[in-house]
Amino acid sequence: MEHFHTESYPDPFETVEERSGFARFLVDVLETLALSIVLFLAINGISARIRVDGYSMEPTLHTGEFVIVNRVAYRLGTIEIGEVDRGDIIVFEYPRNPTQEYIKRVIGLPGEEISVRDGKVYINGELLDEPYIKAPPAYQGSWTVPLDSVFVFGDNRNNSSDSHNWGEVPLEKIIGKAIFVYWPPTEWGVIEKPFDVMAAP
Repeated sequence: MEHFHTESYPDPFETVEERSGFARFLVDVLETLALSIVLFLAINGISARIRVDGYSMEPTLHTGEFVIVNRVAYRLGTIEIGEVDRGDIIVFEYPRNPTQEYIKRVIGLPGEEISVRDGKVYINGELLDEPYIKAPPAYQGSWTVPLDSVFVFGDNRNNSSDSHNWGEVPLEKIIGKAIFVYWPPTEWGVIEKPFDVMAAP
């Protein structure tokens, strides 16, 4: 007597293969997610992205631009004297309110004498060549930079809240060095230091 089955039974080998394929897919997804998280944490550990808010760095940087900041440009631990260069554009915690982040250009290094007179900046008595500013400063003053700090100005000297208003930036407050404008695409490019020498002859 022949027996006819009215129900179909799945092939046990096919079921194992299907389960195996799903398991491989799940492992791939989990590996991709894990790698993405590791890369995200690594990238955020060595860099930051900030939005320029305001006009104090014109004509170099404009409000609304997005900038990549190198967090390890100066340190893997504590910033040491000599690691920050004159002309660097840095992002730092505003000394009077650490919840705010400012972006300015380093003008004076630890221990230097800064003076502004007749629309010009002098470092230890030598004239600083500044082709990047929007206009000469309309204010005057003299400052001595502490050994644990730097002195910063905005490139838009007459429309900038900076060291001439509220003092120096402690090295420990520096977050990193601005290195690249990535938005908008028309302004895309590396932020270059404008000079390699300290002052004009």
